[in-house]
Amino acid sequence: MIAYIGIGSNLKAPVEQVRQAIEALSTLTQTQLLKASPLYQNPPMGPAGQPDYVNAVAGIETTLKPWALLSALQRLEAQAGRRRDGERWGPRPLDLDILIYGDWQSQAPELTVPHPGLPARAFVLYPLADIAPDLRVPGHGPLVSLLADVNASDLILVD
Repeated sequence: MIAYIGIGSNLKAPVEQVRQAIEALSTLTQTQLLKASPLYQNPPMGPAGQPDYVNAVAGIETTLKPWALLSALQRLEAQAGRRRDGERWGPRPLDLDILIYGDWQSQAPELTVPHPGLPARAFVLYPLADIAPDLRVPGHGPLVSLLADVNASDLILVD
């Protein structure tokens, strides 16, 4: 299954955190890293006063089922120092989200796929377009149509 993973960090050397996370995705069992986007910097969408985020998207091919993939991603987050008892949208050393998992869709509270914020977040859509410009987002249509509806003025290409 082809899946797209959103990667973000705004603590503990965010550029390095995101690069290490991309590398770590390639070590997951039953998973192959296909492509990773350039890194982008953007202001946080959560509480004010926190550092900017660095974000990227990675495309993977995996035979892990969605829930097993989620568990693997949460282990990587924990290894990077992520705690799940902090404030919503607060600062974090690593945030990994399943954005898309093939055509699979879920509305489960613990795992909503496609990611519910995907259609409105330039910091996800632009890196996703870098690696999969012709992608159709399940339930939303062509990625290019979603790009036309977001403001990317705060998005800065890091590399």
